[in-house]
Amino acid sequence: MNILITGATGRLGRVLTPELARAGHAVRATSRTAPADGPGIDPARMDPARRNPAGVGWVRLDLATSEGLGPAVEDIDTVVHLASAPYQRGYTRKVDVDGTRRLVEAAGRAGVRHLVYLSIVGADRMPWPYFKAKIEAEAIVAAGPVPWTVLRVTQFHDLLDEAMAKLTRLPVLPVDPEIVGQPVDVRDVAAHLVSRVTAAPAGAIEEFAGPTVLGFAEGLRDWLTVRQVRRPLLRLPVPGRLGRAFRAGALTSATGNRRRISWHDYLVDRAGRLD
Repeated sequence: MNILITGATGRLGRVLTPELARAGHAVRATSRTAPADGPGIDPARMDPARRNPAGVGWVRLDLATSEGLGPAVEDIDTVVHLASAPYQRGYTRKVDVDGTRRLVEAAGRAGVRHLVYLSIVGADRMPWPYFKAKIEAEAIVAAGPVPWTVLRVTQFHDLLDEAMAKLTRLPVLPVDPEIVGQPVDVRDVAAHLVSRVTAAPAGAIEEFAGPTVLGFAEGLRDWLTVRQVRRPLLRLPVPGRLGRAFRAGALTSATGNRRRISWHDYLVDRAGRLD
């Protein structure tokens, strides 16, 4: 198949792109800025074991302005729409909502047969502006002319890892022990998408989550243990609607597919690669 990936140099895109190429697909990878070494995906931004995949071409695409959109979707069978601009005041909407609308319309004109849109588990339950933008984008995809699948995934392990690394700059770590999540590994999501893009469009929302529901305090203690960092924890519930949604399990999936790489597995693997 000819597959277009938006946001190919992002957190998931740089793992998914070589996986699709190795599966035999012709992959057109897109991002707003060119890789440093020209065509293809920048090797420095890939997993070291997955560099320079054959069958990958790169084109510049800016969804905020439509620059490069026509050539990007030409002769494409399936679009995997990963591009997003979270928490960027004024720009998030241009990319996630308006950009998605432009992409869907262009894909329809080009005769694309399947559009897979990556969204977030709990986007319909969390009172965050960025999550609301994801729900708007889902509706645009569902109302568009291209057969579609929306895949909501839980929080990525490496995103949680980065958040905890920033949190541990504090001498005492505030923790709401009743917050739960179900983090997932980008490698598992990529493997799922490799099979999903060749299946029939669902015309529905699907979910994909990590193997276990994890309390935030438990996950933080695991992080501290593996990283050999000592910090005292301070019980501090998150207030308001946001805290209630966290504690109610808005970021977990009761129905979605699950994969094998756990939070602890990720931490041990990551620590080994850092040594």
